[in-house]
Amino acid sequence: MTIYSHAFTIQSDTHPTFDDVTDQVEQALADSKIADGILMVFSQHTTCSVLIQEASDDLNYYGIDMLMQDLVEVLEKIIPTCRSEGQYYHPGPKHIKAAAGRDELPSWSLNTDAHLRSVILGRSVSIPVVDSAMVLGEFGRIYFADFDQVRARQRTVRVQIIGE
Repeated sequence: MTIYSHAFTIQSDTHPTFDDVTDQVEQALADSKIADGILMVFSQHTTCSVLIQEASDDLNYYGIDMLMQDLVEVLEKIIPTCRSEGQYYHPGPKHIKAAAGRDELPSWSLNTDAHLRSVILGRSVSIPVVDSAMVLGEFGRIYFADFDQVRARQRTVRVQIIGE
């Protein structure tokens, strides 16, 4: 049994971002030399998710795949974007004080919607590996979603593959 770990970074923006990371994950699989097993793609960030979805082909003016923009619109109805303090219980005064101790702006804590969205959609996916290929289906692509809209940041995508 072999365990292979890999990480790479992507850059988010000040609106929800969806990066198709399928090619980077396929490269990690090739580098691992694992032919059969399980591959996991994981976000260590609590405002991000990892999704498997079909590529829509069309992009909006922000460069977001239209199927992913549809997802943002649906999530907006369920979990509205946090626009001001007091809209959600979080962040409370203790959290704002702790954030200030980390030299964070108070407005950076107005990302409760992103935390809730990542909880609903999940922060990882597991994919079977058979004959050195991911079993994603005919149209499956792997997306790293960042729902945090308060600031652009560099994010880390983690891949772990277990198999032979």
